Amino acid sequence: MIEDSAGEDERRYRAPALEKGLDILELLAAAPSPLTFTAIVNRLGRSHGELFRMVQVLQFRGYLDQDPSDDGYFLTDRLFSLGMKQPRTQSLVEVALPVMRQLSLDIQQSCHLALHTLGEMVVVARMESSEQLGFSVRVGYRKPLAQVASGAVLYAFQPEDVRRRWEALLDPPLSPEELAAFRAHADAVRERRVELTPSPFVTGVTDISAPVMRGGAAAAALTVPFLKKIGADLLPRAAAKAVRAAADAISAQLVEADSRLY
Repeated sequence: MIEDSAGEDERRYRAPALEKGLDILELLAAAPSPLTFTAIVNRLGRSHGELFRMVQVLQFRGYLDQDPSDDGYFLTDRLFSLGMKQPRTQSLVEVALPVMRQLSLDIQQSCHLALHTLGEMVVVARMESSEQLGFSVRVGYRKPLAQVASGAVLYAFQPEDVRRRWEALLDPPLSPEELAAFRAHADAVRERRVELTPSPFVTGVTDISAPVMRGGAAAAALTVPFLKKIGADLLPRAAAKAVRAAADAISAQLVEADSRLY
């Protein structure tokens, strides 16, 4: 549960029922696997009576579903879908997809677009490789900012006050030494305007990521999980130039799209 920074006793308004529902959503969002109703009750420190109707309503409204194998509850993609309906997010994806399609054709690799959410990066759009052999990341995939190239790029191109807010959301939190290293790495990414690093999760894949700028900060990260193919001439550094150019093209088109939107 996320509490108001001013303290529980100093809040002006209380909405207990709403807070119970938010507690359930936040708990399940962080859970690595579905949780039974009893587990939800125990982890939130509330009674069965307090949460029973809340869980049933959330399930009825499509925010939760149950795993038939063990009756555990998990989040559906409804919240994600609601976020994607925001005009600014919709316009970003609409502008990015044609550029992503051309990038994928040019370098014969897949690519994806990631945004920040609660200390993590989440993939909101992807474009498959035009080749039969490739590597891609699913829409909805998320990881802590400090663990992936997209996260480093998103963090690197933010004002200092935004960086500090995002750091407080990191889960698991970084040690002082790890945080200092992450900040230094982000500053280096900001200097070169592109990240190029071996994937920490997949052997043989190089993550290449560049910022999509909006209003002076990174609104998204355009990323290619570069798979080196035998016999192919394209090298990661050449692909990085293409990724950076594509991200810049999306950024330029966003200026025009935003002027029409507002």
